[in-house]
Amino acid sequence: MPREAALLRAAAAAGVPVPEVVADGDDFLVMEWLDGETIPRRILRDDAYADARPLLVGQCATALAGLHTSLQPEDIDGLPVDDDPLASLRETLDRLGEPHPALELGLRRLAVTRPAATGRGVVHGDFRLGNWMVGPAGLVGVLDWELAHVGDPAEDLGWMCVRSWRFGAPLPVAGVGTREELLAAYAAAGGAAVDADVLRWWEAYGTLRWGVICVQQAAAHLTGAVRSVELAAIGRRVCEVELDLLDLLHPEAARAAAAAPPAAASTAAGPHDRPTADELVEAVQEWVAGLSLGGRDAFLSRVATRALDVVRRELALGPALAAAHADRLAALGVSSDAELAGQVRAGRDDDTVVAAVCAAVVDKLRVADPRHGVLSAGERFGHPA
Repeated sequence: MPREAALLRAAAAAGVPVPEVVADGDDFLVMEWLDGETIPRRILRDDAYADARPLLVGQCATALAGLHTSLQPEDIDGLPVDDDPLASLRETLDRLGEPHPALELGLRRLAVTRPAATGRGVVHGDFRLGNWMVGPAGLVGVLDWELAHVGDPAEDLGWMCVRSWRFGAPLPVAGVGTREELLAAYAAAGGAAVDADVLRWWEAYGTLRWGVICVQQAAAHLTGAVRSVELAAIGRRVCEVELDLLDLLHPEAARAAAAAPPAAASTAAGPHDRPTADELVEAVQEWVAGLSLGGRDAFLSRVATRALDVVRRELALGPALAAAHADRLAALGVSSDAELAGQVRAGRDDDTVVAAVCAAVVDKLRVADPRHGVLSAGERFGHPA
């Protein structure tokens, strides 16, 4: 709390729009009230923010340039230092103990293409749509500073471009602008000149980072640290991020995998009486949907309904997808995802491996959320500027 309060005060002095700190202590932080909206889908779609949307890229670039050029790492006591972000992600993934060949491909490819640092400074760490308060005239405040650290300022620029933070809008920078607009506005506001390829690298890094965070959040539920239907559901969203990552690093292989026909659904009923497993899940869904809930409980009921959709699709497609994945692994001469992930980390990333990993990720998405990229491959693989 004291570090975040110090960051907010220093950011305000640098011209970054933030709420004023009214009071703070070791375990509390009180800030002034700001009027605005933070829910991304409202910001991207509501008429009230139509005039704000074209301004956001420039305003956010200006805020970041002020943060990166006016604050020095030594100005804030106790800021974590992350001079090797790939190593940090690898350590986190190892600690979680869950193999993900697609994430290993990302770690390997990013390691061999890593650009020279653009600088070293205070990085917000979570600068994206959803952490911006927006009003009719644009950016009102930058929120959520708890992930701030010392690192390469280009990390903040790449994080803005991660597909997950577009919330369904087509433009690559927070759904409201282009990468060219972002880089030009950042440089015009005094930020360092960042090459387009460097921005793409940090966008891919941010995508990889978000994938690891999703694994981490699911682990919080699975270990019992925080039992939550929301965190449980996030575990099945890792494959969305994996496809985003493969799209950036191996677009042709990802496109080919997404275009492959899906497995046929199983119609085997087995020896059980009706209702079938699918019909039982459907009955529970109907009951959850009929609950009279408000606020966060209403949101969690929607999460639960989507989780049950995943179960229904896995019941129908799971056996065929499992058999196809076993065939893929056998063709590569490995027995498990863990063995494949280990080989990728050791240097195996040939076209056959990439194709197999892409196919596995797409199959996971056919169960987790077939709307994400599989049914709209034309939009996904358009690569807007």
